[in-house]
Amino acid sequence: MILVTGATGFVGQALMRDLASRGMAYRGASRRQGTGHVVVGDMTGDTDWSAALAGTEIVIHLAARTHVLNETATDPLAAYRAVNVDATLNLARQAARAGVRQFVFLSSVKVNGERTLPGHPFRESDPPRPEDGYGISKREAEDGLLALAGETGMAVTVLRPPLVYGPGVKANFASLVRLSTTGLPLPFGAVRNERSLVYVGNLTDAIIRVLDQPAAAGQVFLVADAERPSIGALVTEIAAAAGKPARQFSVPPSWISAALKFWGRGAMAERLLGSLTVDTGKIHSLLGWTPPSSLQDGLRATLGSEPPA
Repeated sequence: MILVTGATGFVGQALMRDLASRGMAYRGASRRQGTGHVVVGDMTGDTDWSAALAGTEIVIHLAARTHVLNETATDPLAAYRAVNVDATLNLARQAARAGVRQFVFLSSVKVNGERTLPGHPFRESDPPRPEDGYGISKREAEDGLLALAGETGMAVTVLRPPLVYGPGVKANFASLVRLSTTGLPLPFGAVRNERSLVYVGNLTDAIIRVLDQPAAAGQVFLVADAERPSIGALVTEIAAAAGKPARQFSVPPSWISAALKFWGRGAMAERLLGSLTVDTGKIHSLLGWTPPSSLQDGLRATLGSEPPA
């Protein structure tokens, strides 16, 4: 039996559909009643996971405190640590005591950092350089889980994805889809950045690939699509997937950045214009994994025009 935490989330729902399509036995865990999953309440360092862990052999831990756009916590890092570190390690300790043989943790590329130089993608061997509370908490959870694996013998596998997209995606990628499908001319023709991202179907395929793989024990894997589009190329691909024209003109990236910063959108400037790429050679060499869907397939599925089989 596989336990999936964060069962009502974007990745959780996609993963359970993928597990079901392969005939794999699983149960979901969520915070709320009425979801059809095992209810565990709020995730804390004291949450009782005994009911969810009964008969469980593998835990896939997706639940997390993710980015909060309008942060209200007095101490955001402490708020991230409470869920992403304390609650995660509490679950892992209970899982080890319950005889769970593998614990798969969905981390984030933000453990590596926020940007890469051209031709220098992130690799698992790079020193971690998280810059925000979310990335810091994910790194601390990784460290704690790998230490626990050494103490208990439970196999721990960590996956670090970049931005995840797919049907039902929200937040920044949904905004980019809306912008790309307006038909309005956009100023990205001169931007030559590269961004790694991962279609949710590719991510769930990678998660399933690591299950019960001896070579995956104690490993950290970066997972992404094969393509690394520039923002302009991504806009063009999104428009094409929607059957819309892509109209772009060239503005120096420094001008775009200056304009966004003037309007208080400095973080958006980095996401649109900066590069963040990852090297997925490790998961390919150790486990033979390659993304089954292309960027074009993933975007068509996201926009509902042609879901991958």
